[in-house]
Amino acid sequence: MNTQTVANRLVELCRQGENMQALNELYDNNIVSKEMPGSPNEVTSGIDAVIKKSEDWYASVEEFHGGEISDPVVAENHFSCSMKMDCTFKESGRMQIEEVCVYQVNNGKITEEQFFYSTPN
Repeated sequence: MNTQTVANRLVELCRQGENMQALNELYDNNIVSKEMPGSPNEVTSGIDAVIKKSEDWYASVEEFHGGEISDPVVAENHFSCSMKMDCTFKESGRMQIEEVCVYQVNNGKITEEQFFYSTPN
C-alpha cells in the first residue's frame, strides 16, 4: 500500500470506530508512538506496547459522546489529520479533545505516529 492508501484506510477505520483494527492492520511491528512531552506514555515502542497503551486509554473512558477525523493530507511518506473527541473519563470527567496526528509510512505500514494537542495546566 502507498501512503495515500494507508491514510485513507486509517481514516475510514477511525470513522467506523474500528481504531483497534487499524492498529492490527496498518501498524508496523516496530511502531513508535509519541505523545506530547511530559505526557504519560510520552514514547511507546513496539506494536504490543502501542496496543496496550490504546487499550488502557479506551478503558479509562466512561462514555464517548462524539468525535470526528479530517480527511488526510499526504506528503510523500507522511500524512496528517486532525481528530476531535468528546469523552467522559472515569477519573477526570467530560473533556473535548482536539489534536493533530502525524504519521510516517514505510513499506505500506505506519512506522511512527505523533500527536500534538494542548495539555491541561
